[in-house]
Amino acid sequence: MIQNKQVALKTAESLLQIKAIKLQPEKPFTWASGWKSPIYCDNRLTLSFPTIRNFLKIEFAKQIQEIYPKPDYIAGVATGAIAIGMLVAEYMGVPFIYVRDKAKGHGRQNQVEGFFESGSSVVVIEDLVSTGGSSLKAVNALKEAGAQVLGMLAIFTYDFQIARDNFEKVDVRLNTLSDYHHLLEQAEAQGYILPDQLDLLREWREDPSSWGQKLL
Repeated sequence: MIQNKQVALKTAESLLQIKAIKLQPEKPFTWASGWKSPIYCDNRLTLSFPTIRNFLKIEFAKQIQEIYPKPDYIAGVATGAIAIGMLVAEYMGVPFIYVRDKAKGHGRQNQVEGFFESGSSVVVIEDLVSTGGSSLKAVNALKEAGAQVLGMLAIFTYDFQIARDNFEKVDVRLNTLSDYHHLLEQAEAQGYILPDQLDLLREWREDPSSWGQKLL
């Protein structure tokens, strides 16, 4: 869910500008899943640009304050959202924790790292949501640790139907600073893509798993 259209467009422009998002409809990327994709997103690049990371930090904080009461904790999803999550927590003056993809195999064998009190409210920060699988694993780990998860905010989502279904199924609210729809709108307006490339990009989002077969 997008809370602010102007923020969505500005976020998309920032990601395109620093090539955190690359669009190559005629020369697709191959994801780890094997999917062929006309888009590649690496939002960790935002950390190298102070103006952009500060913009993201402030907008995350604004939206958290608009949507939720002040949470007891901000949680970042490892590894991509640890840094931006910590920046948001610092800006809001609340404690920070982060969630590993799985529990450590040694020491205290933690999956949730940092001091945390069971029963506390948490807002989860993510850098990117695709199908929602890894993001919701983090949410589940927090719930198992006793957290009251208020919801999740992410920098960007491809807005796949499967992600919407996955979040709805477990009753977790997802808000993002930008999404695929606003990305395409901004990319066309700023000349990052040509009008005739839009059809390819839109077709991919509707059926990402088999889109690559059409190129063979």
